[in-house]
Amino acid sequence: MNNNPAPQSGEILLLVLVGPTAVGKTALSVEFARQNNAEIVSADSVQVYRYMDIGTAKPTLEERAAVTHHLIDIVDPSVNFTVYDYQQLAGEAIQKIYKHGRLPLLVGGTGLYIKAVLDDYTFCSGKGSELIRRRLQDKLAEEGKDKLYNLLKNLDPQSATLIHPNDTKRVLRALEFFYLTGEPISVQKERTIKKKSLYKPLMFGLYMQRELLYDRINRRVDLMVQRGLLEEVKELLQKGYNKDLKSLQSLGYRHIIAYLEGKWDWETAISQFKRDTRRYAKRQLTWFCADPRIRWFSYKPGDSYKPILESICCQLAGY
Repeated sequence: MNNNPAPQSGEILLLVLVGPTAVGKTALSVEFARQNNAEIVSADSVQVYRYMDIGTAKPTLEERAAVTHHLIDIVDPSVNFTVYDYQQLAGEAIQKIYKHGRLPLLVGGTGLYIKAVLDDYTFCSGKGSELIRRRLQDKLAEEGKDKLYNLLKNLDPQSATLIHPNDTKRVLRALEFFYLTGEPISVQKERTIKKKSLYKPLMFGLYMQRELLYDRINRRVDLMVQRGLLEEVKELLQKGYNKDLKSLQSLGYRHIIAYLEGKWDWETAISQFKRDTRRYAKRQLTWFCADPRIRWFSYKPGDSYKPILESICCQLAGY
């Protein structure tokens, strides 16, 4: 065990592996961690939930037995788990790994989670307010998005210049933040910029040609169905978890629920699940491609990970 003192800014070497869903991050990260005395910190916003295994494509029990994984199966589906919660727990996990003399490896496709850790986002409040959110939703329904956007321009003009009037989700979040904390969300971003991260990140990304990735996504959805996704969703509902929970509104789960409620037939539900997953992968790539720190590797299904592993190890040795 390494009895390191408390880490200073930029001291902890943090390896990061990102990429779109279904690209092969899990297998690559497990093999790297197994060979390099590393432990994996999951950066997946749905794998945190217990009882949601098939639809979230969690690492297998064998993979988790081979390499220590953190932040998987840590809360029940009823918990409103936030990026603030993730940031706190991920930071604790990374420092624990560091203090034990092992290499922390942050792996996942939830871009906001990864940026919250790497760039040490400042959050004035970890939780939202259901009451504030509901009142804003009512205001949106009654008065429309233009009135809501004009309200944001009055309360937080700096954020309004950065948010498109049609991006209702971000407008609502900025207003909720203001009413919850009494200050603009842009102030939070300014605090973040001024802070220095504890980490020295070495970031890698995995991608493949779009048609290959989309085919892989379609095949993975089919495999989830074969492995019992329908039964998994039924069991969650039978346990009493409400279909409107954030956890059950995630990819796959909301599609199966729509089938169970008779909104879609089976073929439509699965087709929509595949389509929405492909769209999500496209958004992930757009997010990650905007980060110049990421060094990309191209991968094809069936290829060996060996050249990628060797390149990562070489770059790590010289970092």
